[in-house]
Amino acid sequence: MINAFGGADNFQKLLGVGPSAISNYKSRKHLPLNQAKRLSKIAPQFGFSLDPHSLQISTSDKNKKPEILLIITGGIAAYKALELIRRLRDFEFSITVVMTEAAKNFITPLSVSALTGNKVYSNLFDLTDEQEMGHIQLARKAELILIAPATANFIGKIAHGLADDLASTICLVADAPIFVAPAMNPHMWSNIATQENCTTLLNRAVRFLGPDNGNTACGEIGSGRFADISFIVSEIQKTLHIKLNEKIRISDKSQQKPLDGIRILITAGPTYEPVDPVRFIGNRSSGKQGYAIADACAAAGASVCLISGPVNLEAPKDVRLILVDTAEQMKRACEKELEVDCVVCAAAVSDWRPLQVEKRKIKKSNKKIPQLVLTETPDILSWVGYHKSRPRLVIGFAAETKISK
Repeated sequence: MINAFGGADNFQKLLGVGPSAISNYKSRKHLPLNQAKRLSKIAPQFGFSLDPHSLQISTSDKNKKPEILLIITGGIAAYKALELIRRLRDFEFSITVVMTEAAKNFITPLSVSALTGNKVYSNLFDLTDEQEMGHIQLARKAELILIAPATANFIGKIAHGLADDLASTICLVADAPIFVAPAMNPHMWSNIATQENCTTLLNRAVRFLGPDNGNTACGEIGSGRFADISFIVSEIQKTLHIKLNEKIRISDKSQQKPLDGIRILITAGPTYEPVDPVRFIGNRSSGKQGYAIADACAAAGASVCLISGPVNLEAPKDVRLILVDTAEQMKRACEKELEVDCVVCAAAVSDWRPLQVEKRKIKKSNKKIPQLVLTETPDILSWVGYHKSRPRLVIGFAAETKISK
């Protein structure tokens, strides 16, 4: 297996370990499961696949296009899915589309089929569809599932495990990564019910791409716009390890960078702690420092995961971005990504949050000023620093109004 990955030196760099660890693996004829899983994700770049449990190698078809299952739900942003399909096809992804019944009110299956070159699926109880490609097979053949646009209704369905149509059933049986690109009215997005559903999905390792801030189709301004298509395509490309017109040459010593093989987790931006559906407790953090650190680390060869609060910044190149809103969401994301060599906590996490979040907007009254009861949010830097699995290097930043001696 070591030879299959380009020899001992390359194998060592891929795993981020020293020669003694490689010798130990060889003598015991055993590879830790977390390392095996890491190699299984890289194996397709070397022209084969690796079962992380049995460590069996099988030859893969290098010409096989990565399979994406795109689920289009019934929102006004559904028309943007057509441009998204075209852009994904430019990157030579193979795309199979499932449309909800509501999505057909905005775009036609014929238009989608013409762009993908594949049949469009919609009806869970269509006998012909089930014979050709049952919902289990649709889910299993996909290397990634993208829900774009994702309505508040569909997010709620998959968060609660409902399976009343083909699209939601696929999500329930899928074992591929699931990406969600929400698009809805800003008030629908900020509603506590929607946010709780998103938190539930984040805790299940579902990735959210957006939404963006700006003008929405209903004429309101806020967070709810369909994410930039270039950003969505870029994130999918990174996840599936696709590089245009080049192969990754880890063995090329001339391309070695100072942080090659180093895994770094970075937090950036503010957190927003909701008071009611339209107000929050936050701070003025722009996120620029954390994004600049992530960009510099990635340029130096590190494998970077950036967990970001709400900011108006473009995602750094070659960085895996996880978007969150609250301190609790940021902590949970850090829990899932803590297996790294270094953590840089540059986020300006809110110290407090309202003990109770109002379900409706608190109305202004001349007679009564609302009293907010606050409780502390998780201290993420302290939690990382004292965690039993913390990396050797943990770096933290703090914004102060007075420099202490």
